[in-house]
Amino acid sequence: MTVKAIVENYQFTPLDLQQNYGENMLLFIGWDHHTLFCSAHAFVVSPKQTLQELIDGQITAGFSQHPDFENIDWSTVQFSLNRNILNADFSKPLEDLGFDHKSLLRFVTPDLNGFKNAHV
Repeated sequence: MTVKAIVENYQFTPLDLQQNYGENMLLFIGWDHHTLFCSAHAFVVSPKQTLQELIDGQITAGFSQHPDFENIDWSTVQFSLNRNILNADFSKPLEDLGFDHKSLLRFVTPDLNGFKNAHV
């Protein structure tokens, strides 16, 4: 949807610029077919942390409330990063896997389709 400012020459400096996060970056993470979470969650992460550390920390904190979470087999999870398939190497730092400021990580858990298979 196009948005038009109500004043001429509307200019501003966004507050979510990389420079405002120091050594960290903003990362959006969404769990497909689990609409209990209506949109991707936003996390501040270190680009030096590994994918496994991301799962153990931020992803667990953000998504473990869902009843399906404890049944995830992370070896079968399909990841996409910024709409491209991500070949997940759990031991590599995020920056080496192509993550950058305001990236979108999405994950699909085969055979887990939300509460009572309702994609919720």
